[in-house]
Amino acid sequence: MIEGVARIALAGVLTVAAALKLADARSSQAGLATFGLASPAARRVAFVAIVAWELALALGVAAGLDVAAFAAAVTLLAFAAVLAVALRRGGSGSPCACFGSRSRVSAAAVGRNLGLAAAFAAVPLLPEVRLSTTGWLALGLGAALLGVLGLTVAVLALAREIGVLRLAIGPQSALEIPEEGPELGSRTDLLDEFGDTAAGPELALAVFTSESCRVCRALEPAVAHLARDPMVSLRTFDERRDPDAWRRLDVPGSPFAVALDRDGTVLAKGTFNTLPQLEGVVATAERRLREAVRA
Repeated sequence: MIEGVARIALAGVLTVAAALKLADARSSQAGLATFGLASPAARRVAFVAIVAWELALALGVAAGLDVAAFAAAVTLLAFAAVLAVALRRGGSGSPCACFGSRSRVSAAAVGRNLGLAAAFAAVPLLPEVRLSTTGWLALGLGAALLGVLGLTVAVLALAREIGVLRLAIGPQSALEIPEEGPELGSRTDLLDEFGDTAAGPELALAVFTSESCRVCRALEPAVAHLARDPMVSLRTFDERRDPDAWRRLDVPGSPFAVALDRDGTVLAKGTFNTLPQLEGVVATAERRLREAVRA
């Protein structure tokens, strides 16, 4: 039982180390520059390899493989040696990414890795005690909980990275050509086609499509997704079913979108080929609406 608990605990240490690296992957990768990895590409490769190796070792140790425990001990001895070299070169206090982006090179970090290496090396030497069915279930539950914890942190880290990337990219702009479609700032009675909008969203989005347009068909799920947004009132206008609306707004082709305020004023327009571009029409309309309110 002692051996099983020790294996689960030490596997948890490796899992937490990998999860903390993934929680702030960008900073953790930058911390590897302390050890002479100047190239961002080299840091990315090393980061992926270290995290994958730590998780693999954690699984092996938790599964009771002696070779995994000895491999973890050797790995931690190597980490301790690398930290010691960094200390000798004056790198004390520099980021090391051992347990996430906040870890620093220090004598304590070297001692920690040496202690963990000794613990992993000692695990296979502990007396083996046969577990009952209940004991095995308890160990299995502990391993499963550790796995769930690691996966949860990894998913949250991935979601954070995607969010940061989305914010960095920003909304993509649709192709807004002044000479095509209705004039920006003009008024149109197309808003009557949306029904009662007095108490509805501040923006109405008219999406012009055509049955013969392959891009329009491919974008139907994207349009349906945006139609569920409670902040936007969306209606599609087909070239054959709604030719009058096409003529009134002088639509040049499909797919095309026009964003209106509650008075029917054209705030944004443009040809789009992707969901981000369609969202860009809405984002542009919201920005111009705020600017008009401030003015």
